[in-house]
Amino acid sequence: MSHIQEGTLLWEPSEEQINEANVTAYMKWLQDERNLSFNTYDELWKWSTDEVEMFWESLWEYFEITSETPYDSVLSTHDMPGGTWFNGAMINYTEHVFKQMNEEHPALIYVTENRKRADVSWQKLYDDTISFQQTLINLGVEKGDRVVAYSSHIYETIVAFLATASLGAIWSSASPDFGTQSVIDRFTQIEPKVLIAVDGYMYNGRSFDRMDVVESIQKELPSLEATVLIPLLNAQPDHTRLQHVTMWDDATKTSNATELTYTHVECNDPLWVLFSSGTTGKPKPIVQSQGGILLEHLKATTFHVDLKRGDRFYWFTTTGWMMWNFVVGGLLAGSTIIVYDGSPVYPDRNALWRLAEETKMTVFGTSASYIVDSMKNDVSPKELFDLSHLKSISSTGSPLPPEGFKWCYDHVKEDLWIASVSGGTDVCTAFILGAPILPVYAGELQCRGLGAKIESFSDDGQSLTDEVGELVLTEPLPSMPIYFWNDEDGSRLHESYFDMFDGVWRHGDYLKITERETCVIYGRSDATINRGGIRIGTSEIYRAVDQVDAVADSLIVDIPTGNGESTVLLFVVMAKEGALTGEVEKEIRTHIRTACSPRHAPSEIHEVAMLPQTLNGKKLEIPVKKILMGENPEDVVNKDSLANPEAIPFFVEFADRL
Repeated sequence: MSHIQEGTLLWEPSEEQINEANVTAYMKWLQDERNLSFNTYDELWKWSTDEVEMFWESLWEYFEITSETPYDSVLSTHDMPGGTWFNGAMINYTEHVFKQMNEEHPALIYVTENRKRADVSWQKLYDDTISFQQTLINLGVEKGDRVVAYSSHIYETIVAFLATASLGAIWSSASPDFGTQSVIDRFTQIEPKVLIAVDGYMYNGRSFDRMDVVESIQKELPSLEATVLIPLLNAQPDHTRLQHVTMWDDATKTSNATELTYTHVECNDPLWVLFSSGTTGKPKPIVQSQGGILLEHLKATTFHVDLKRGDRFYWFTTTGWMMWNFVVGGLLAGSTIIVYDGSPVYPDRNALWRLAEETKMTVFGTSASYIVDSMKNDVSPKELFDLSHLKSISSTGSPLPPEGFKWCYDHVKEDLWIASVSGGTDVCTAFILGAPILPVYAGELQCRGLGAKIESFSDDGQSLTDEVGELVLTEPLPSMPIYFWNDEDGSRLHESYFDMFDGVWRHGDYLKITERETCVIYGRSDATINRGGIRIGTSEIYRAVDQVDAVADSLIVDIPTGNGESTVLLFVVMAKEGALTGEVEKEIRTHIRTACSPRHAPSEIHEVAMLPQTLNGKKLEIPVKKILMGENPEDVVNKDSLANPEAIPFFVEFADRL
């Protein structure tokens, strides 16, 4: 793997690309309508965060938000937590999706491992949403009721969500690859009235029947009054053991209704409940509002993803990750969203690049780990596929190393806008994103999001530049949680975000803001490596280890041993089992000493067969650290939230030997 210096300039937009960008059109509108002149993105960002209310009010007008009643104020208070947005306005999320209806382009392109590709028109999406809305009404669903989905990333799930939101009901979803208890831990907290479920799914060429799980979920949800079953795995699944079940085809039969009816709700009323990954204890039920998500997703997809009608927007995700909700938000921009359910490496590692060619994908959203995997396995998409339509690659989940950026230009496409982004389930968006009018530097995220006053704080709350500190948000953002479900006094919310800096959101990531206003994420701040008082983010270690071709993956933890000392343990998965020789170990240490510092070379290096990951592919640094420090594995790891719970016993046994 070739090394490249962080901060190396890799791409600059052409004058034509800048002129055609949505954010350029917005700046022109501000000039024409508000007499506000901005020459650069940084000037625009500064205004948007200094004048938060003026910025979000401009978006309300720019995106022509439909409200039954006018708002009284833009923001009730700048104190966090506690601010409410556009008080008095009555809106509906689904209504704004169907404002984008057009017959020029499909609403969705839909592919699964066991279903042929289908291009779905806006009219069909609208008609099916009408039919399912009528089914929900007949089942007694009203504003504030919860509708949950144990379902895959498929067309039917999107129809069900849009129908739920149209009624002012509250949505939540879990992926069918979640374990039974993990789903029950989520859904029992919010007491749903209706469950939507698949009978099973295909992944990596294998069938996974989920009827036993659906039956178990039903039994654990006393609030449940009805279940709608989607036959995804089998054409006619045996549903006789389920209670109060309606089949999907019956739930979407043509109804007498010819138009959707919209229940208009207050901007700060709930749209959905997202759950944290739940690797430690029960997942946090994060409630976000109709108005906050509507405005944030319009802003992010329009200005930071640069979606237009005719764009084809894809992100690899499941319904258990906030990126599913974000992808659905692509409909708000009038773009075609690409819905793929299956393995990213089935039948081979070219699966998603093949999908990009076949669907004429313009925006390819993926994870840093997927790009690094393609890089390490010598995948070269540009040699095999026509990617002429592709204009950008977006990456999230973990920091994309500089070498990942360069690989995209060398092996995907030369004229390519790469946007590495960082955010979280907590706000259902990214704090730090891309902008098509800015250059791309290796290893750096292009910009802080408009309206998001992101700063890097020292431990004593001082704002930093060109130094690594805590990622904080010092002004409210509309998509922040309005509350956690069943957190009556707000203590759990406060503990999650506001316990370190009073009145300031602390996200838990390490961030450096450079002199040129780009950003670098260094991993989770509570997983940092601290040797001799010098702290370093885990992403820097992983980048150094990635330079060793014999290593497929790695995880590093810093275990305190008392008196300010600690042991740094590096666990590696080798490309070939048993390949951790003394020579390879020396190579690993050399790369870490050179790229990071001699102090951060690991005390010990151990080979493992696999590393535990969440279902969304994130490394379990903190739970592994807690296990190795002697905490009860049952208390720190929810195995049902893991993609590979069989990876945990190694670390439990290892802890016994420490």
